[in-house]
Amino acid sequence: MPARLRPADPVAVAAARARVEAGTADKADLRLLTKHYLAVLETRAPGRSVEVRVPPYAAVQVVEGVRHTRGTPPAVVEMDAATWIALATGALAWPEAGDSARVRASGERADLAPYLPLG
Repeated sequence: MPARLRPADPVAVAAARARVEAGTADKADLRLLTKHYLAVLETRAPGRSVEVRVPPYAAVQVVEGVRHTRGTPPAVVEMDAATWIALATGALAWPEAGDSARVRASGERADLAPYLPLG
């Protein structure tokens, strides 16, 4: 089971978001924002039926339903950091991400649209 993440300092989040929007973000910014928004998702969609993976930075288990304990969870959502940040901030809509194959989602409850954007 992936460890629970903690939201980042709001000042650091704002600075990293500004660099993302300006096109000057580095890997540290992507890591900070990825982990921050996954932590926010954990609080808004508690549970263990969907594993959201954003390699290489982090993964979390969210959404109520069938509890996952070992092996592959019943639902998996995977994407890159830029896509996750865009979804979390509302710069990209869930249907658009799926239609453009920027998100790979399988299994029941793999639709994160009800939880997005995060802020």
